Amino acid sequence: MTTNPMPQRALRGHRPKRLSSRTATTGDYLARLAHRLTPRDRWLARMLYEHRVLTTGQIADLAWPSTRAANLRLLQLYKWRVLDRFQPFITYGSAPMHYVLDVAGALVVAREDGLETRDLSYRHERAMGIAYSLQLVHTVGANGFFTALVARSRQADARGRLTTWWSEGRCQRHFGDLVRPDAYGRWREPSGEFEWFLEYDCGTERPPDRVARKLADYAKLASTTGITTPILVWAPTTQREARVRRALAEAGATLDDPLRVPVATTTATFVSDTERQDPSQARWLPMDAGPRPGQQRLRLVELATAWPHLPALTEVPANTTSTGEATGLLSTAPPPRAPQPRGASRGG
Repeated sequence: MTTNPMPQRALRGHRPKRLSSRTATTGDYLARLAHRLTPRDRWLARMLYEHRVLTTGQIADLAWPSTRAANLRLLQLYKWRVLDRFQPFITYGSAPMHYVLDVAGALVVAREDGLETRDLSYRHERAMGIAYSLQLVHTVGANGFFTALVARSRQADARGRLTTWWSEGRCQRHFGDLVRPDAYGRWREPSGEFEWFLEYDCGTERPPDRVARKLADYAKLASTTGITTPILVWAPTTQREARVRRALAEAGATLDDPLRVPVATTTATFVSDTERQDPSQARWLPMDAGPRPGQQRLRLVELATAWPHLPALTEVPANTTSTGEATGLLSTAPPPRAPQPRGASRGG
């Protein structure tokens, strides 16, 4: 029996003092906050509005020189109610801190675009609600796909950079009546440029034919818009990738024009540990490449050569409502852009 129990307050983790939600949304507070926020802070607020949740490591990959430097600034943004955070439970070890947009950050994003917070469809309860969502792992994983590309583009020997990153929500607003990709992106190197829709497969709750069932929807999108956009499928293991590829092959055989829906797959365990999270490496296997042992895999930008029928991409202008090219305090991290797709309009 415990005869000298620890005080209850000693069991609580330290929480930095923060303003109340009401105080953090007043005009006086926003005026005082204006001279404290750097362009990178405001850019990060917009990133979290667009992509919902990012971990400390992902934020450091985007625009900070180290995780320690990111943590120091994130603590200030948390205290100022620009960002909020939570730490999910995991069975072993501890999960990284996860950040979402807080009330003051939402007001900053809204005011920059001349809007009210209600026009952003933002609610703090909804933003924090992702902590309990069954989609948390999926959302963080899909975001990690793109932050890994940004991290790669910031390295000294980088050959390319991420020029476009659309979130699942933005894709749904533009294409949701036909298909709902997990994300859309573009990667550019001196040798060429490649665009894709991402299907991020966690390999747990969802059956391997989930993506395969969407091929008909992607075919309908390509037929409607006149634009053929490849689909990249990220699987967690080689075994899962093999099962997904079998399901994709069966679904592709039922399409009227399979060339309208080019697909390539990869797995997180295919490459070395140092390259595991780098989607730009030679890890992609197009579906029309047979499952022969030792089949050569392609780098991300090389996938454009796997489907010669794809037309050349055109230049993508920056979104006028988002922060422009990352410069100065934003380091080399490219902020998200809203592309004006080539050819016919994608809608929205």
